[in-house]
Amino acid sequence: MPESQPPAPPSRPRPVARPRRMRPFTRAEVETFFARFAAREPEPKGELLYVNPFTLLVAVVLSAQATDAGVNKATRALFAAADTPEKMVALGEDRVRDMIKTIGLFRMKAKNVIGLSELLIARHGGTVPADRTALEALPGVGRKTGNVVLNIAFGEPTIAVDTHIFRVGNRTGLAPGKDVVAVETELERVVPTKYRLHAHHWLILHGRYVCKARKPDCPVCIVADLCRYPDKTIG
Repeated sequence: MPESQPPAPPSRPRPVARPRRMRPFTRAEVETFFARFAAREPEPKGELLYVNPFTLLVAVVLSAQATDAGVNKATRALFAAADTPEKMVALGEDRVRDMIKTIGLFRMKAKNVIGLSELLIARHGGTVPADRTALEALPGVGRKTGNVVLNIAFGEPTIAVDTHIFRVGNRTGLAPGKDVVAVETELERVVPTKYRLHAHHWLILHGRYVCKARKPDCPVCIVADLCRYPDKTIG
């Protein structure tokens, strides 16, 4: 009978290479980064349609997990019928739901639109408050939505980090962070004061049309030479 062989020692897992740490942007590089966007588009605008702070707030709430183009299609008729909290409440949840049913999560969003309209009337006299805490106390309003409203409606130099800005901040190395709050905090730290008001729009539009998720369009990127992304596309 053949002699039994001792069991082979367990194989050790191969060490996983740690991701390469990106070299931080210098102050001069950050200045150049935003100066190029400012030179190309000095007054960038968001793509959501609105007529006043209330309709802006509603549009941003509706834009969660939806495209701006899709939201705009639905809100043209909605805002024609109700451009104030009082008119929105009078319209009613069922009618709002029918008018926004082409947007994702429309049932919950209709409920939130009516709820925030009611609270605006009860707590703020029907006006949108220029206060982050008050905004975030409204149904359907989180930090990103509050930042957008403060920036666009009230000219506050806030930076609302969505999926596009989160990607741009991490991919370029401009403002790396493990979550949206970390990226927002880093952007607030590095973006020069003179560019802070428009930084949100420059970054979101750059992420939407150039630094895209599946395949960034590096050949047309105006900050490609500053970007730390190691796998740039070539065409």
